[in-house]
Amino acid sequence: MNFTSVLLSLILVLNIIMALFVIFKERRDVGSSWAWLLVLFFIPILGFILYLLLGQNLSRKRLFQWDDIKKTGFEEVLETQITTLRANKFKFFNQVTSNSRDLIYMHLIKNQAILTEDNSVQIITDGKEKFDQLFKDIKNAKEYIHIQYYIIKNDNLGKKLIEELTKKAKEGIKVRVLYDELGSRGLPKRLFKDFRAAGGLVEVFFPSKFRFINLRMNYRNHRKLVVIDGKIGYVGGFNVGDEYLGLNAKFGYWRDTHLRIQGMAVYALQVRFILDWNQASDVNDVYYVPNLFPENVSHGAVGIQIVTSGPDSELEHIKNGYIKMIMSAKKSIYIQTPYFIPDASLLDALRIACLSGIEVNIMIPNKPDHLFVYWATLSHIGDLLKIGANVYIYNNGFVHAKTLVVDEEVSSVGTANIDYRSFKLNFEVNAFLYDEEISKKLTRIFKEDMLVSKLLTFEEYQKRSLEVRLKESVSRLLSPIL
Repeated sequence: MNFTSVLLSLILVLNIIMALFVIFKERRDVGSSWAWLLVLFFIPILGFILYLLLGQNLSRKRLFQWDDIKKTGFEEVLETQITTLRANKFKFFNQVTSNSRDLIYMHLIKNQAILTEDNSVQIITDGKEKFDQLFKDIKNAKEYIHIQYYIIKNDNLGKKLIEELTKKAKEGIKVRVLYDELGSRGLPKRLFKDFRAAGGLVEVFFPSKFRFINLRMNYRNHRKLVVIDGKIGYVGGFNVGDEYLGLNAKFGYWRDTHLRIQGMAVYALQVRFILDWNQASDVNDVYYVPNLFPENVSHGAVGIQIVTSGPDSELEHIKNGYIKMIMSAKKSIYIQTPYFIPDASLLDALRIACLSGIEVNIMIPNKPDHLFVYWATLSHIGDLLKIGANVYIYNNGFVHAKTLVVDEEVSSVGTANIDYRSFKLNFEVNAFLYDEEISKKLTRIFKEDMLVSKLLTFEEYQKRSLEVRLKESVSRLLSPIL
């Protein structure tokens, strides 16, 4: 045997060993396993290196320490809500929350997502409005500011945010900034020089331990949340950068959805920030001290659960919440998402809704920011078009909103897209809202967006070119690992 034959035989044996490792060691879902096996087959050796970088399973690792949460009183509230719901003795504020008992219980029992019903919610769909309001709240902060974003860009908006936070740090306000390394990969640490000198604290989620090598790079903290003085909270789709103000020529106007919350739900956002911060920090841990959870005057009557999910969890909490909402629909479903790559369970739920006569409306962008994801989105859209779903292509820029509204009563707004990455690979956070007024407003926003969108018919979809069909097929095959 010559050297080439020996080398090829060795590569074949190593590839078989690697494939067995993927199948038996990780015990993934079937779709993901097949996708990785295809990568190993078509890209020997290099495929396994990609697997090491992108395919680790974190579900058996304890990343977040909940031990001190007892100090907040959350544990007692959680047990009380679970007990009273089981005994059918829970006193709901309104009929919408009462009708959503099963969904609320699911989030309570498996995600420790307590229900709060004293919240006021401002829906923000424009980047300029969002950051004008955020900077105003930052300027009015009295004790502390907690900022967490997946992306902070090194541009005018990113620099302005750091500048405003530096001013507050100089005033003696405790300011903490947490960002994801991969999402904010263009952000130089020198930008925080004055901020740190003023007493501000910065942490990076899943930083690289070696230059250019990060074995956890596939697991991104995609959450975007802000907590100010324990009284004001933000959660939604906007990151920090000029493009989110509509200043990027490629995307044009940036259409997103964000929430500004006042009420007890801010406590749940606070807990999420503390958990993420303490995971990222080695020396600057946040402790559950009383001033982080001040007495909050009731601001409204919106019922909210803050639900989180991530690759460290055995269950896909946000996806399960989506499916439960869809299966409970009696009249209508409205979905806005930049990426529509549902797994079989979510796709079946939407199929069943369509076949049951439920009005299913889905809005997606008319342009890609990730090509493979875009083609995979079009592929899955076709499955629903042929059974009666209404699909709208947003033409007024780029729609990045992550919203789901059912029967104009229950809704979800947050950071999770409808794709495998958001459900399994990213750390996400969504607000599930049990309020008719908020849900109707989100529905009105969807219908306003319809005026600048095109209704895609199944007949038009069928006319797409052979090239597009091939792109869709390949992208769909790879969708479990995109």
